[in-house]
This record gives sequence, structure tokens and C-alpha cells, in this order.
Amino acid sequence: MTESKLLSPSRVRTIRGRLLAWYEVHQRVMPWRGSGDPYRIWLSEIILQQTRVEQGTPYYERFIEAFPTVDDLARADEQRVMKLWEGLGYYSRARNLHKAAKLVSGELGGRFPEDVDGLLALPGVGRYTAGAIASIAFNVSTPLVDGNVFRVFSRLFDISE
Repeated sequence: MTESKLLSPSRVRTIRGRLLAWYEVHQRVMPWRGSGDPYRIWLSEIILQQTRVEQGTPYYERFIEAFPTVDDLARADEQRVMKLWEGLGYYSRARNLHKAAKLVSGELGGRFPEDVDGLLALPGVGRYTAGAIASIAFNVSTPLVDGNVFRVFSRLFDISE
């Protein structure tokens, strides 16, 4: 089958419809979903870098309770941030989280960048994380590829490599 037939507009609509139908049935409840709050979405994405949702969710909830806004996190003592992060590993994520909060709160007036390039300028934010935040918080159409996307496409198109 040629590439154009594999990705024809009608094929894309069919795939999108099936994926959304599957999601409606199988989606997991997550405390940041549906908030539309860039701070909460950013926080969840940073916590979930290399961390399973089940492990990261209690950390997310503790951070939101301790620091309900990016300004609260920016003003926090670094030792308190590190203490709340304790047990999650990859401690550079916590240090970058704190640095990024200070940048957003100070230089950006408490507002997160709304595009991928602006988000990439935040400490600890890479291409995938920037795309996730931009698409979830600001409805920016930006491609994201992670292990889940690879798995779906390998199944859809019978790719074994």
C-alpha cells in the first residue's frame, strides 16, 4: 500500500475516530486533566518525565497542595522543594522545576509561554514536554512522539522494527 493510501484524509479520520472512542472508554482519571491550567499541566509533565503515572500522581498532589500557583513554587525554599520531591529520583528535575518557576514568576510575569519555542526556553523542558504543554494547555497543534505513539502506529501499520 502506498503512503498516500495509508494516510489519506479518510483513513486519518477513521483512525482518529477509533482512537478517540477507545480513549472515551479507557481514559484514566488524572487530577490535572481538564484543568486547562498551564501551571498544573507543566507540573504534571515534569513530574511524569521518566515516572509512571501511578507513582507520580501523589507527588503532583503534594506539590499542588504545597504550591497552588507557580508564584508559590517560585517563592519556596529550595530545600522544601527538594524534600517534597524526595523519593521521585532524577533530582535535577526538581532543581529545574524550581528554576523554571522562578523564571515564569519573575521574568514572565507569572504567565507560561504559549508556544513550543517559548516553553523550550524553560529549564528542564525538552521537545516532548514543550509539545505536550503547548497542545494540552494552549491547544497548539504540534506533533508528539513517545513510546505510546510508536506502539499505536506499529500496531496500526504492522511495523515490527
